[in-house]
Amino acid sequence: MESTSLSLSGIGLNSGGGGMGTNSTLICAPIMGKTMNQMFVDMAKAKEIGVDIVEIRLDYLSTFNPHQDLQTLIEYSTTMLTLFTYRPKWEGGEYEGDDSIRLDALKLAMEAGADYVDVELQVAHEFISSLDEKTREKSKIIVSSHNYHATPSVEEIGNLVARIQSTGADIVKIATTAVDVTDVARMFQIIVHSQVPFIGLVMTEKGLISRLLCPKYGGYLTFGTLEEGIVSAPGQPTIKDLLDKYNLRHIGPDTKVFGIIGKPVGHSKSPLLFNKAFKSVGFNGVYVPFLVDDLAKFLATYASADFAGFSCTIPHKEAALKCCDEVDPIAKLIGAVNTIVRRPSDGKLIGYNTDYIGAISAIEDGLRGSNKIYQGSASPLAGKLFVVIGAGGAGKALAYGAKAKGARVVIANRTYERARELADLVGGDAVTLAQLETFSPEDGMILANTTSIGMQPKIEETPIPKHALSAYALVFDAVYTPKMTRLLREAEESGAAIVTGVEMFIGQAYEQYERFTGLPAPKKLFRETMSAL
Repeated sequence: MESTSLSLSGIGLNSGGGGMGTNSTLICAPIMGKTMNQMFVDMAKAKEIGVDIVEIRLDYLSTFNPHQDLQTLIEYSTTMLTLFTYRPKWEGGEYEGDDSIRLDALKLAMEAGADYVDVELQVAHEFISSLDEKTREKSKIIVSSHNYHATPSVEEIGNLVARIQSTGADIVKIATTAVDVTDVARMFQIIVHSQVPFIGLVMTEKGLISRLLCPKYGGYLTFGTLEEGIVSAPGQPTIKDLLDKYNLRHIGPDTKVFGIIGKPVGHSKSPLLFNKAFKSVGFNGVYVPFLVDDLAKFLATYASADFAGFSCTIPHKEAALKCCDEVDPIAKLIGAVNTIVRRPSDGKLIGYNTDYIGAISAIEDGLRGSNKIYQGSASPLAGKLFVVIGAGGAGKALAYGAKAKGARVVIANRTYERARELADLVGGDAVTLAQLETFSPEDGMILANTTSIGMQPKIEETPIPKHALSAYALVFDAVYTPKMTRLLREAEESGAAIVTGVEMFIGQAYEQYERFTGLPAPKKLFRETMSAL
C-alpha cells in the first residue's frame, strides 16, 4: 500500500462552508434487537438521544415476519429516517438463510416505505436490476462493501467505488479495517473527491477518526452506538460521545483538528476537556484521540494545515523530540516533547514541554495559597530545597522546571546511578530512595513524586514513610488515579500543603490550549470539567 499524505496540496479541504454551523452528515444508530419489542425499546432510545437515522438490522431478529414486521418498524420510527440492513454471514452479519428470501425482504421494506436499504456489492447488480420502476423510486439504495482485514490502496478503493457505482447505487458505502492510524488518510482522500454520496468508515480503534472527522470531509453518514460496548462494527463510538464529547454537529470543512497521540489513548480525559473548551468560546476545532504506533509516519501522513496541533503522551514523548522541526530549549533539555504545534506561516512542527509548566505552576500556586509570605512576582520556589522522586521523563521535567525557578534540586531514585546522572545534568544533588527516609537537612522543603508508586491498583504504596514528611512545606504527587494518594493523605496529616496530579494535568492543559488556539485558557471550565469526572 502506498503512503498517502494529507498535505496542503494533497486534498482541497478548504473549499466551501465550514464554520460552526450544522453539517449535513447524518448520525445513524444500529438497532440490533433480537425481538421486535427490543427493537422498539432501542428505537425509542435513539429518538430520545437525537439520531437522524436508525439502521434496523433485520439479521439480528430471532423471529421475523417480513409482511407484518417491516410496516410496524417503519411506522414506529416516526421522526427518524429508516435504513434496513439484512446482513448475511458472508459479509460479517448474522443471517444464514437463503439469499433470495433475504433480498425479497429488502424489496418489501422498499415497498413499505423504507428511506434506505443496504445491499452488499456481491448481490447488488442482481437486486437492483430485479426491481420494477415504482419500487426502485421508493427508497435510496446503499451498496456496501466490507473489508475486515485491511484498508486497500487509494487506487484499489477508487476501483471499488467505480464497481459499486456501476450497480446503480444511490449511495456508496465502503468499510475497511485500520491496521495503522495512517490507513484512514486513504479513506479521507477518497471521500473528499467523491462525486456521489459516500459513506467511508475505517473499523477498529485505530480507525476511530474516520467516524469522528467524516463531516469534515463530506461523509454522508456516521454510525454511533446507543450503549458503550454494544457495537455493530469494531471501533464504533457512542452517539452520546459523538454529540457531546466531539460536538460532531459543528464539524465542517474548515474545522481545525487537534488530538492526543499515544498508545494506549482510549482513556484520556483530554478530548472531553478540549472539546468543551472549544465549544464554550465558539472555536472551530475538534480534539480527537490518535492511537499511534509510529509517530514519524503519523506526522508525515497527516501533514496538512488542518492538523494543527497535538498533545503527546506515553510512549511518544521522546520520539516527538526528533520529529519536530524546531524544539523549545527547555523541552530539548528535558529530552521530551508533550505538545506539538503546526506553525501557520510555514507548516513547520514546533515542539514544547508543558508538563513541567503544569506541575511547577501548580506547586507555586500551592505555596502561595498556603502562606501569604509568597505573594508577589518572584517564584516562591526560589532558594527552596526541591526534592524530586524519580529520574525518568517526568522527574527530568520537574527538576529542570524547579531549577529554572531558582530552587536547589535533589534527585531521589531507587538506583543511585540514575539519580546522580540527572542531578549532574541539572546541577543538583542525588540520594537513594532509602536515604530519603532520614533526609531532612532543613525545614520547609518541597517534595515531588514523579513515579507511579501509589497509582491504581496499588493505592496502598507510598514512596516515602509518613515520619519523613514532617520536614516538607508542600508535597506534590504526579499520580492522579487516585486523586488523593496515600502519599498526599499522609503529607496532609503531617501538616504539609498538598498538590494533586490533577492540578498538573490541568496546568499543562492550560498551556497546550493557549498554544493551540492563541486564546486564554478557560480555567474555570477546565476545573469544573475535571472535578465532575
